[in-house]
Amino acid sequence: MKNKYLFVFFLLAALSLAGYGFTRLSGSGDKREGEELVIVTSFYPMQIAAMNVAGDCEGVRVECLSEPQTGCLHDYQLTPQDMILLSGADVFIVNGGGIESFLDEAAAEYPDLVIIDAGKEIFSESGMQDDAAEGGSPAGGEGPEGEAHHHEENAHAWMSIRHYRQQIGTICQGLVQADPAHREDYERNRDRYLKEIDEVEEKAGEVKVLTAGEPVLIFHEAYEYLAEELGMQVEGVLNLDEERQVSAGELAQIVTAIRQQQIRVLLAEEQYGRDTAEAVEQETGCSVYYLDTLVRGEVRGDAWIRGMLQNLEIMKEALGG
Repeated sequence: MKNKYLFVFFLLAALSLAGYGFTRLSGSGDKREGEELVIVTSFYPMQIAAMNVAGDCEGVRVECLSEPQTGCLHDYQLTPQDMILLSGADVFIVNGGGIESFLDEAAAEYPDLVIIDAGKEIFSESGMQDDAAEGGSPAGGEGPEGEAHHHEENAHAWMSIRHYRQQIGTICQGLVQADPAHREDYERNRDRYLKEIDEVEEKAGEVKVLTAGEPVLIFHEAYEYLAEELGMQVEGVLNLDEERQVSAGELAQIVTAIRQQQIRVLLAEEQYGRDTAEAVEQETGCSVYYLDTLVRGEVRGDAWIRGMLQNLEIMKEALGG
């Protein structure tokens, strides 16, 4: 009888160890032939980017940690459901730049999870040092060619056409390393998507003719990237969100700045900036235009392109006259 219990004990122990080994393997990124590769993205912009690079690769599935309408992940807390999703993932694609404040926690919990930081070249420490050496300010001052360097102070890199293209390339490179069997598919999808983004770049060039040198006030830091890409002079940034309250003193300063700088365009996000923007518009006559930060929307491959083209059309309308 005693030998029988010992046999059962060792059998259960062996099964437990085998199950643990399988779990660790499933999240390692080393896929055996015929196994599904699960890609998890942190939030909407990375989901759209990953969908385009992964395309319709057989045996590759793209999931998103947060809901499409979540928006930016500032102060986002991982839920038990998130941890379950990550436990079955092979690759985790993040924007970087400090948006995913929970990243260290996820990496510690799943050390075998392949993490692709799409912004690693944009927000790298060496890049910040280079900018400082050239006379630019990592916190957002202007560099030698008049372009602001945002880095960790502003992680909305997907709002820059140039940086978004860079993120697509980084995602593709990471997926090729994690899943070399689909290398040709990933690179073909990358090239196709970058070619589609060319249309956005051409549109931006047309709009820049109208916007270059125009002073602008911004009520969401995400628009800094687009405004500077269009050659506009950003005279001030007020980053409004659900917790940010604008005091009467700040409002008075905004009105004064608009009058002194002869600013006729103000960019705001409709969800959080409408009340303040309308108050400023009524006081100064400055025209307010609401742009899309591209952090939420429909889950479709052309979502970023459609959203950015719409933003550019709004900018063309703003200064077309």
